[in-house]
Amino acid sequence: MEQERQGAGRAADDAEPRVAATKGEEDLTLGKTIAAAGLLAITSAAAIAGQGGKAEAPRAREAGVTIGVLPAGPRNAITDVAGVRVGHVTIEEGRDVHTGVTAVVPHGGNVFRSRVPAGFVAYNAFGKFAGSTQVVELGEIETPILLTNTLNVPEAMAAAVEWTLAQPGNEKVRSVNAVVGETNDGFLNDIRRRRVTIADARRAIEAAREGPVAEGAVGAGTGTVAFEYKGGIGTASRRLPAAMGGWTLGVLVQSNYGGVLNIAGVPVGRRLGRHEFAGRVERGTADGSVVIVIATDAPLSDRNLRRIAERAFIGIGRTGSSFSNGSGDYAIAFSTHAAVRREEGKAGAVGATAAELRNEAMSPLFQAAAEATEEAVINSLFAAGTVTGHRGTAEQLPLDKVLPWVVDAGK
Repeated sequence: MEQERQGAGRAADDAEPRVAATKGEEDLTLGKTIAAAGLLAITSAAAIAGQGGKAEAPRAREAGVTIGVLPAGPRNAITDVAGVRVGHVTIEEGRDVHTGVTAVVPHGGNVFRSRVPAGFVAYNAFGKFAGSTQVVELGEIETPILLTNTLNVPEAMAAAVEWTLAQPGNEKVRSVNAVVGETNDGFLNDIRRRRVTIADARRAIEAAREGPVAEGAVGAGTGTVAFEYKGGIGTASRRLPAAMGGWTLGVLVQSNYGGVLNIAGVPVGRRLGRHEFAGRVERGTADGSVVIVIATDAPLSDRNLRRIAERAFIGIGRTGSSFSNGSGDYAIAFSTHAAVRREEGKAGAVGATAAELRNEAMSPLFQAAAEATEEAVINSLFAAGTVTGHRGTAEQLPLDKVLPWVVDAGK
């Protein structure tokens, strides 16, 4: 996608593969087998926070950083939307391989036969987002959403296709629109090795569970860099007050972009002197990418889901991005509400439009999308520990310096 990031870092000697702890009873046997081979870790959404970085690093909200005005859901994660599942496969081998796959599954049923309405936005389309044209045309998603690195999009697509064809009831399916987003992790990961396999990507789907979501250097965020620090996977949610519908909206991001970092309005990047406009623009490195996945239980049309996807970029802008020329910035939003599902084989040809929210009810959800996206990015930075990789080191955001600025400013 974007130009590979340049950066200085002390190269580390090749080390034994780091295998993160496998969480969840469902994956225990498989996780032990894979860990013994020293190749990868499979993480269900039920994994404890901290798998992707330093376990002691707090999430933004836990550290006293307040973003926005709406309350978060109980997990402050995309899985606060009932039925949504997340799974990661993290691949780390020595110094050179830091990559993986993250899967977001809209619900626990047959997604192909019970499709969810969806909206898609390419804010700056310097990248690849497989399946997006059919999402735009038909306004629906029929597979899990997979995130990975730029050069392994074909493997993730094949995994989504294979998994979908294998689901009971899909024996006669002859066309599948796989939905796959990507960012370029070529600074920390030897991306030309194309290490992610079809089997790896399928495992991410199979590992997907409800519950807390691992963040930081995990799954598709294993090798990503944001604002010249270690980025990764982040998530957050908002639950509207009952007077505004009581709906839940959750966001998951793959952060791999730059700019001048702001946290809750505080110019952190400027104070640290670490940003891509501090003498680096002339070297062509002020680029980056982000993929935003948004889920809600509000009954929305694909048109209004596209409008929600657009508002997510308000949150990205608040973190300090200017959506540079080489940036691939994508958002995809879907609704899980039963009334707006596109059920295959349902009698009649008329869609369930009467149950959709009116335009006048959208403003609180727009606010929720902006706030949750901003917080998800900050969570991705807080959770990601320092990683030394293929071409250098991406350091963890120095929370000891940052938190006093940000927490004090919010009082």
